[in-house]
Amino acid sequence: MLLPREFVAYLSRQIVKRLSPGTIETHSPEKVTELVNTIISDELDAEDKLNDEVREILEQYSDYMRREGVSYQEMFRKAKNTLVQQRKIVKASGRDTGDAMKLSRDKVTDISHKLIVALKKSRDLRMKNKNDNDARLEIVKAFTDILQVEEKADRAARDKVRSIKRDISEGSEEWDILQKRYYAEELKKFGIDPNK
Repeated sequence: MLLPREFVAYLSRQIVKRLSPGTIETHSPEKVTELVNTIISDELDAEDKLNDEVREILEQYSDYMRREGVSYQEMFRKAKNTLVQQRKIVKASGRDTGDAMKLSRDKVTDISHKLIVALKKSRDLRMKNKNDNDARLEIVKAFTDILQVEEKADRAARDKVRSIKRDISEGSEEWDILQKRYYAEELKKFGIDPNK
């Protein structure tokens, strides 16, 4: 998943806080937060499942690709793009599309539309604003503000790991452990504790 699950939970709580009491009225913010968390997580999991499916497809052609000298990364990108188009999935990765954030603007917009639909159906809240687009734009703004801070924390954590005197290769277990620790520290500097 592009974002850690704890951060998705934090993001969900923040979206509900920002929508309450101006846009939504609820007596059970925990249930609304759970709904928002489920939708965001499902959307991010969909791309992970798609990536796994592409890997399985390419595994069947690994001998052919090796024999013909075909780039795995290039074939992965082409196969994924084909499936994305066929299934009309909005790609989540912002870095692939040139966005600075981990999630693309298109994905944030897509999730905001799905959240509005789910919130309108929910019996745990009442939409105070009759204009769905205003509420959706509030969600996009909250999402974007929080993701920009998350991106700064992630970048700072990666820079800290890279600044260590000995060479730690990205993707190694040691890299992952240090990056997670520094990431949590950087988030706290911005006043974000994903576990609260």
